[in-house]
Amino acid sequence: MAEMKDPSLREFHFTSQDFQRVCKLIYDHAGISLSASKQELVYSRLSRRLRATGIKTFTEYLKLLEQNDVAEWEAFANSLTTNLTSFFREHHHFPLLAEQLKKIGSSHPIVIWCSASSTGEEPYSIAMTAVDAFNSFTPPVKIIATDLDTNVLDTARRGVYAMERVEKMSDAQIKRFFFKGTGAQEGFVKVRPELQNMITFRKLNLLDATWPIRDRVDVIFCRNVMIYFDKETQLAILKKMAPIMRPDGLLYAGHSENFYQAEAYFRLRGKTVYELSPQLKAAQADKS
Repeated sequence: MAEMKDPSLREFHFTSQDFQRVCKLIYDHAGISLSASKQELVYSRLSRRLRATGIKTFTEYLKLLEQNDVAEWEAFANSLTTNLTSFFREHHHFPLLAEQLKKIGSSHPIVIWCSASSTGEEPYSIAMTAVDAFNSFTPPVKIIATDLDTNVLDTARRGVYAMERVEKMSDAQIKRFFFKGTGAQEGFVKVRPELQNMITFRKLNLLDATWPIRDRVDVIFCRNVMIYFDKETQLAILKKMAPIMRPDGLLYAGHSENFYQAEAYFRLRGKTVYELSPQLKAAQADKS
């Protein structure tokens, strides 16, 4: 367990009441539940915002947020969202995805929603899987990649990564899907433009009343994001996801996530992979 710092040594005064206000603000805004063990992390990350804005106290900073300062709300949310990711993370999902894509084939344009795209490794891994599945750099696949954090979306759009980010991939994969940097860019790789062309990156808050997802979706990747929501919020999100899916659509979840509370909408099909419940599958088939 991390050792708590002596409050008297902190640059800014930060009380338990301040922490509770932060918890309420980020929960109301993004549905993220922060446990008491996150207090030091919250202090560390938000202290950077106080320095950046020139604000001297957390009381003043939180008052600014409560006055709905739009720019600072975005920076606040960006500071408190976690963006741990990697290429082909939870590798067992990708052979199943390839099998699913081949099964659909060219029967209709395939739509995949990556609902927590972070810095882009996940949607680019999906795009690579699609390229391999169809043996084409122009597969009939559209990927919608969304995230609450605008900073990570900017990184994802650029598609430039340090070499160590791809070190677990094979040399053949790196050669096929990336350009290696030279000169000032040595030590970096950039994803091929064909992969970037498959993906539309957008800011999206899963708690928004409506989502800008207009197409029926074949695949949803919602991995390692539900762990930040309480069960009630998870259920509300899953209830909204179900109607936008095609009858044979699949929902890919993170290794530590379990959606048993949403069995009216989704049922477990395999290792952290869900399909629509039989009732919803039949209802969606009637709409097709």
